[in-house]
Amino acid sequence: MATVTTPTPVRSPTKAKMRLPRRRQEIGKAGWGWTAFVGLVSMVYFFPVLWIILTAFKSRTDAFAIPPKLFFTPTLDNFVSVFYRASISGGSQQTDFPLYFFNSIFIAGLSVLIAIVLGTLAAYAFSRFPLKGTDTYMFIILTTRMMPPIVAIIPIFLMFRLTGLSGTYFGIILLYTAFNIPFSVWLVKSFFDELNPEVEDAARMDGATEGRVFFGVCLPQVLAGLAATFVFGLILTWNEFLFALLLTGVETRTVPVAMARTLGGEVGVDYGLLAAIVTLFLIPIFFVTFLLQNQLLRGITFGTVKR
Repeated sequence: MATVTTPTPVRSPTKAKMRLPRRRQEIGKAGWGWTAFVGLVSMVYFFPVLWIILTAFKSRTDAFAIPPKLFFTPTLDNFVSVFYRASISGGSQQTDFPLYFFNSIFIAGLSVLIAIVLGTLAAYAFSRFPLKGTDTYMFIILTTRMMPPIVAIIPIFLMFRLTGLSGTYFGIILLYTAFNIPFSVWLVKSFFDELNPEVEDAARMDGATEGRVFFGVCLPQVLAGLAATFVFGLILTWNEFLFALLLTGVETRTVPVAMARTLGGEVGVDYGLLAAIVTLFLIPIFFVTFLLQNQLLRGITFGTVKR
C-alpha cells in the first residue's frame, strides 16, 4: 500500500510578517536609520531635563564638581530641604513650598477647567451658528492670547490694586481664565468644524433638542480635543511667571515665583535645591500628560484624514 505524503505547507511571507510584534513592524516601515535619528534627536532634547533630575540627587559638592560627575552617590537631602530647612536655633522648620505647590495646582487647574467650559460653548456657537465676519472675530479673539504679558501688565496691575484683587485667588484665577478662553475657543472650534453635521441633523429629525445634540452627539466626539486643549492650557498657565510675580501675595504665591526667590543667598545659588524644586514641579505635568496621552494623540491628529 502506497503511503500518501502530505506536502508541507509553505508559510506565506505576508503571514509571517504579520506575526512580528507591532513595534518591530512599525520600526521596519519607518526604517532603522530614521528611527535611530528620531531617538537621537529626542535624547538631545531630553538631556537638559535628565541633567536637572540628576542634579536634584547630587550633594552640593557633586553639583559644583568640575568636570561634571555622571556617577555619584545619590542623596535625598535636596528634596528634604525643599520642605524642611535647618533653623538657627537647631532642628528644622517647615517651608512654605507645600502651600506654593497647592497654589500652582489649584490656580492652574481651576482656571483651565473654567476656560475650557466657557470656551467649548463659545466654540460650538462659532462653529454651528456662524455670524458675518466670523473669521475676523476669531482672529481678534486669538490676538488677545498672542499679546505679550508685558504689554498688559501695567493696566492690569493698576486695575487689581483699585479693585482689591491683588493677592487673592479669585483675581489670579479670573485673569488666567480670561487669557485661556481665547486659546480654548480657537482650538476647540477646529474640532467641532471637523464633525459631520449630518449626524446632528439626523438627531434633530429624531426630536433631539439643541442641548441634546450638543451634549449627546457633538461633545462626546471632541473629548480628545478637549483633553489636548486642557494639557496645552495647563502647561501655559503652569509655567506663567510675570502675572504671578506681580499679582499674587504671600498666601497665593505659585512655585515659579517661589523658585525665583531661591536663586539668591549669601552662599550663592544652591543648584541641587533648585533642581529638586524643578523636578517636583515637573511631576504633575508628566502625570497629567501620561494619563491623557491617548486622548492627546487623538486630539493632535484630529482632522488630518479628510472624510
